[in-house]
Amino acid sequence: MNDSQIGPLIERIGNLLRSEQRVAGADLGLQAVHLQILSYLSLCNRYSNTPAGVTEYIGATKGTISQSINVLEGKGFIEKVPDSQDGRITHLELSKIGRSFIHNNSPLKEFSNTFKEFDDKDSARLSEILTELLTMLQRKNNGRLFGVCHTCKYFNRNGLGKSHQCGLTLEPLSDKESLQICREHEKPILEAV
Repeated sequence: MNDSQIGPLIERIGNLLRSEQRVAGADLGLQAVHLQILSYLSLCNRYSNTPAGVTEYIGATKGTISQSINVLEGKGFIEKVPDSQDGRITHLELSKIGRSFIHNNSPLKEFSNTFKEFDDKDSARLSEILTELLTMLQRKNNGRLFGVCHTCKYFNRNGLGKSHQCGLTLEPLSDKESLQICREHEKPILEAV
């Protein structure tokens, strides 16, 4: 396969996923962007579940995200929670309805199940390639990486004895949080061997 075929293949996969998102939310009056927001909120940590984090991750305008958040809140899928330390910050959390909906209707779950057709080695290699591609594109466009916490240069495994620690905020992190995505993520600097 030559390089000119890769872009259209990735674009087609993206179109199929968006089509599945439209179908999944249609009965409830949800658009693809609403499902993208719900999916993101199901994956992100407490540093990233803000309107600004959603806007950066989705890549839509602030207005579109603001309107979408209001729709999701009005339909009972998310709740706005003020930050306990900084009243200017609002966190977005999935409600019980939102968690149930995304668990039962996520097109990404079906997409992920497709990878079971690959052997473990091919699946792992594809994941590495796509992660590196995404990272390069985000850096090229000055975007945040939104990587998984435990792969970040700031992650300190068992840094507080029995719990992990974020080296950026110096706050404790649970095992669950260490597996979530974070907008502050930075790739570790690999030491020369």
